[in-house]
Amino acid sequence: MKNKILGIIGGGQLGRMTALAAAKFGIECHIFDPDSNAPAFQVCAKSFVNEYEDLEAIKDFASGVDAVLYEFENIPLQTAQHIEQFCVLRPSSFVLSVSQDRLVEKNFLLNEAQVNTAKFYECNTYNNLETAYNSIKGMSVLKTRRFGYDGKGQIKLDNDTDLEKAWKDIESNELILEEFIPFKRELSIIVARDLNGKIVLYDVVENRHKNHILDQTIAPAPNISKEVSQSAKTIATKIVSALNLEGLLAIELFELNNGELLVNEIAPRPHNSGHWTMDGCVTDQFEQAVRATLGIELGSTKRVFNINMQNLIGDDISLVEKFINDPAARIHNYGKKEVRAGRKMGHINHIIK
Repeated sequence: MKNKILGIIGGGQLGRMTALAAAKFGIECHIFDPDSNAPAFQVCAKSFVNEYEDLEAIKDFASGVDAVLYEFENIPLQTAQHIEQFCVLRPSSFVLSVSQDRLVEKNFLLNEAQVNTAKFYECNTYNNLETAYNSIKGMSVLKTRRFGYDGKGQIKLDNDTDLEKAWKDIESNELILEEFIPFKRELSIIVARDLNGKIVLYDVVENRHKNHILDQTIAPAPNISKEVSQSAKTIATKIVSALNLEGLLAIELFELNNGELLVNEIAPRPHNSGHWTMDGCVTDQFEQAVRATLGIELGSTKRVFNINMQNLIGDDISLVEKFINDPAARIHNYGKKEVRAGRKMGHINHIIK
């Protein structure tokens, strides 16, 4: 680990917490982000304030590190491929290409990883949408194929929906229509895979949302059966193996009333639903991402505390004052300078006795 340098594409809170995890090992982090106020710049050794499309700056950045990871998926694929000309990118640009496009992702999950998803249809024209809408014959969700997160780029459709208006409102002709799943709850799991194909899995957790944004993660998922837990781990193993992934992957799942699991989305990076690991596990998801990216032996995923992770959205950051001296609360403030409605400002991991 001596003299290792890790590059991180993206300077948001995930990049920040990854850099802090790397610092425990004495690993220097270089961070690339176009926003000079990106919170990860507060804790890194070197900052690159450039646009992601600036390939000369990317070359300079990638040439000075041992390996690179990304903290979000919406970077240009060309940029990811350019990085690979100068150093290792983990997960690879191929994995990124799958996760960037909902249609590509769904097809990969169904056909290559051979795991179950909701029914879905490609919609590039209004006629495509009309046909898919009539095929589902019930509630569905129209989504942009790219750049959607926290409920953005999505419109729920039902029998009373003005279909033409929905088509115009979403302002894209690269869409996917998914069957709406009346699921029991949302679960997720974080998995890491190293350069030798070794896989480690974290406990399955339950996610609860508010206004389409993750509000709480409960670890482990309450009252989860051994069968459902094992099913989630089997699904995670199949996906990372099919991707030949080297790095970290988060998988969101729908648990149905009969115990069946459907894969909703994947994210090849640390994930909001994995923040509980920072105070609940021997090795948290950020340290694991550092280990997997730099070729360090993967750490133990053993859970040492049950955790209720509470996101601090917008003005919720004021709750820090309430819990700052609570021995069962672990506060993580992201250092963002501007408080805005819907913005993730931090989180609190409540240790459940």
